[in-house]
Amino acid sequence: MTPQEIQQLIEAKMTGAKVSVSGEEGKFTAEVISNQFEDLMIIKRHKLVYACVKDEITSGALHALTIVAKTPAEVA
Repeated sequence: MTPQEIQQLIEAKMTGAKVSVSGEEGKFTAEVISNQFEDLMIIKRHKLVYACVKDEITSGALHALTIVAKTPAEVA
């Protein structure tokens, strides 16, 4: 998988999210900024993002994904 493919998967399922993905060889970092994270604890934010790439993790195409999940207010 490429960072762009992972970014597209997350953006397709998290409408309106700003997504940036870096990495290679099955190990990636996704920075996701979304209003959907409002009032959610970190674990629930990560679950939302992992749900976007669940099939790729299950198949082994995506080995490891580090997630940085913030609301727009937390970035400002």
